[in-house]
Amino acid sequence: MKTVVCIKQVPAVSSVKIDPKTKRLIRDGVESVINPFDYYALEQAVKLREEHGGEVIALSMGPKKAEQALCEAVAFGADQGVLLCDRRFAGSDTWSTSYALALAILKFGEVDLVLCGKQAIDGDTAQVGSGIAAHLSWSQASGVAAVNNFEQGQIVIKRMKDNGYDCCQLVLPGVISVIKEINVPRVPRLTGWLKATDTEVLKWDADDIAADCFLLGLNGSPTRVVKTASPTTNRKDTRFIDMDAEHSAAMLIRELRLIAAI
Repeated sequence: MKTVVCIKQVPAVSSVKIDPKTKRLIRDGVESVINPFDYYALEQAVKLREEHGGEVIALSMGPKKAEQALCEAVAFGADQGVLLCDRRFAGSDTWSTSYALALAILKFGEVDLVLCGKQAIDGDTAQVGSGIAAHLSWSQASGVAAVNNFEQGQIVIKRMKDNGYDCCQLVLPGVISVIKEINVPRVPRLTGWLKATDTEVLKWDADDIAADCFLLGLNGSPTRVVKTASPTTNRKDTRFIDMDAEHSAAMLIRELRLIAAI
């Protein structure tokens, strides 16, 4: 079973800043980490390989420093890391990004399953997984909370809904976006880190994946960020009620009634 895990290197939450002119995230000089949701996708891919054999390929698109994230993915258990790195990719929106990732996945050959995290914390669009499936014309499921069975040509998945879960079959090849309820990611061992130091991360540019450059980057992206703004809040001073449970409850009810009466 050959699986591809799409991961993204994102700015650490505490370091996020936006360029007021370009309306894009400032990434230079900012601490970067693997997108937290992608750890669950990577863990699930490694578990599937442990159960059914095969190969796990970690795939990312970004600047050269994103190679660090792929090295960590190899330490985590991936067999290979591949980075799409080219100035022509810069500024790609989710449509253009999923287009490039889909071409890279085709280049890998007979891929059975593509796994993505629920969403990236720097964009929160949750669109790339679906975009990849659309470009490849593969079956797709999002909100996947469990992969219960794998048989030749299909997997059985449990997928979260607003009012519960669906249990359904997904015909392979396919793309799934997983949520954190699916597993508990492992901690890489020393042997994993040693393997990562001996494993070369492959770097592909737009020509390597035979991409149409008119569909890449800022100019090839159909969406634009017109304006960004910080949300306004109307927070009032926080009050702490330091009493026993009975008197604290009575005081809280009194305060809530006063607020409701305003």
